[in-house]
Amino acid sequence: MGNKLKLYIKNLHEFLDSGKIIDDPEAFKVELLREIQFWQHERFIHLIVTFLFAIVTVAVLLVMVFYASIPLFALFVMLLVLLLPYIKHYYILENGVQTLYVMYEEVTRRYPKAGVPDVCVPTEYGVKVAPFKK
Repeated sequence: MGNKLKLYIKNLHEFLDSGKIIDDPEAFKVELLREIQFWQHERFIHLIVTFLFAIVTVAVLLVMVFYASIPLFALFVMLLVLLLPYIKHYYILENGVQTLYVMYEEVTRRYPKAGVPDVCVPTEYGVKVAPFKK
């Protein structure tokens, strides 16, 4: 999923940086909002999974403190090794969604009267996100 999000952002960056005029900005903004909602949902699910996985890891650590054993230590190490990629993946999703917010704000600046409801337009333009490295 992280690679798919990075590719989507890269293609969107290239399109917006090319300076091409969007023929139907209303449809473009609605589609971008739909894509943002998809990634927000994906991010939320991964937040729940990462959080629960971290709780299990800490629980095993606490049990290991009171009942020291090699199998518990091995389980703790395996959980910890798996938790790090979960955290990295959530980090990619979080930064990707923030980048999509910035891109939506850019499209909103370029086409302010595109017919998207005002509740979908941010009131302030202030999110600063570093771009993904290639």
